[in-house]
Amino acid sequence: MPRKPSLASLSINAGAPPPTEGSAFRHGPEFASTFHLSGDVDPDSYQYGRFDQPTWRSLENGFAQLEGGDTVIFPSGMSAASAILTSLVNPGDTILLPSDGYKPVRHYTQQYLVRFGIKLKTVATADIDSFDFKGISLALLETPSNPMLDTFDIQAAADKIHNEGGLLAIDNTTLTLLGQQPLELGADISMSADTKAVNGHSDVLFGHVSSKDQSVSDKIRDWRKYSGNIPGPMETWLVHRSLSTLDVRLQRMCDNALQLAHVLIEHPKVLSIRYPGLSSDPSYATAKKQQLNFGFIISFELDNKAMADKFLEACQLVYVATSFGGVHSMAERRARWGTDDIAQGVVRFSAGCERPDDIINDVVAALDTL
Repeated sequence: MPRKPSLASLSINAGAPPPTEGSAFRHGPEFASTFHLSGDVDPDSYQYGRFDQPTWRSLENGFAQLEGGDTVIFPSGMSAASAILTSLVNPGDTILLPSDGYKPVRHYTQQYLVRFGIKLKTVATADIDSFDFKGISLALLETPSNPMLDTFDIQAAADKIHNEGGLLAIDNTTLTLLGQQPLELGADISMSADTKAVNGHSDVLFGHVSSKDQSVSDKIRDWRKYSGNIPGPMETWLVHRSLSTLDVRLQRMCDNALQLAHVLIEHPKVLSIRYPGLSSDPSYATAKKQQLNFGFIISFELDNKAMADKFLEACQLVYVATSFGGVHSMAERRARWGTDDIAQGVVRFSAGCERPDDIINDVVAALDTL
């Protein structure tokens, strides 16, 4: 009996139509706000562009095949997170968020949900393994965290929150569905800002939410329908197209990050470095246990703000930008936003698809100017 293909191989054609003689490998984007609809309404038919449409369904089927759960797509990672936080709780419920995670998620909860009777607790990612989850209705957590790449045991966290009757959602943006499988590890929800590595070309905002629990995904899909947080067909098609190359991009990006991390840890100008692929890193044991790769993000500290800025200016192949996961290497002095409790000289570096010797030489040359 033939062996089942890997997720990496399945991702190339995930969500594509079955082969039909004379047909294209994949349909183009469907531009339609409304569809022919007469007589009694068939719930499985296309009706109106805000409800469902063919380009969405193709990508959602592809994501579902890879995530292992029903998938709902969104026009950004924040709209995906907002759908989780808004549709799955009631007044009096308590949401748990990471204190060192993506600041806009905490801001949304504090600014727009707390006023309606939702309670908020926060915990540092490094402390989640010892957190008891008592009274938590919903936790939306990141592992590895962004930008300092702390990790926690997803299965252990899922067991604890399920004992409380709550739900665990994992923001899987930093690794993608080919780097970590939250649903297989016990989480109820896997979400991703596909703006980052899944699309990978810094030209589309996008997100998705997946769950094995149909009642969960039904609530999330209903929220999308009535809130109007819907993606455009062209953006959907572009993300689906990029999904086919995700594995090859990730291989180069993660290989580059690992090689660069080994160089950075030895460089005299680097005060400290965080990368889960280094055996000396606090996240290494957990990452090795539950991740399918070590990721493409490195965070390292230089002496001060001026030194970090000078390093970034000296790089020739690295874009200075506030995103990550692109085919191009990107970096920034993360503390410039004032949203992370980190030192002024910390650089978050997203390794791209350049030749490894070229990107390493470029980074080392920039460090040597300091």
